[in-house]
Amino acid sequence: MSAPAAPEGYATVNPFVITSDADQLAQFVVEVFDGEERAEARTVDDDGLLLQAEVRVGTTTIMFAERKPDWPFTPSLLQIYVDDLDAVLERALARDARLITKPTDFFGTSFARIQDSSANIWWIWQHGEMVWEESTGEKDWTVEEQDG
Repeated sequence: MSAPAAPEGYATVNPFVITSDADQLAQFVVEVFDGEERAEARTVDDDGLLLQAEVRVGTTTIMFAERKPDWPFTPSLLQIYVDDLDAVLERALARDARLITKPTDFFGTSFARIQDSSANIWWIWQHGEMVWEESTGEKDWTVEEQDG
């Protein structure tokens, strides 16, 4: 099956995050995930709110817009692959992200979860050598303690 045609720099499906302080979130993605903003895509609506900003991270374009006053609050869940999980976490935490799940091994791949200051949750993965072990039927999933 062939994928539908998409413009250069876009995937078939692209995340579009509607949030409060979209400008700050786009900058977070630039600084934490080494994203590159497409300045030509930046559009401000007649009301002064950011209508669209785009940040390219690896092979994906993430779009951002400011939530209008009558729009519902809709935090996003985003999954991203990185080359250095520890360095990314350090940058994210320095920009006021909250650690939800500390780095965890998952069949040879490591992941962690953070929540950015706009309440979006990022599943951050560092791909490793996948190791599929025979399951015993028991799961060792633990929930991190939440502070206050």
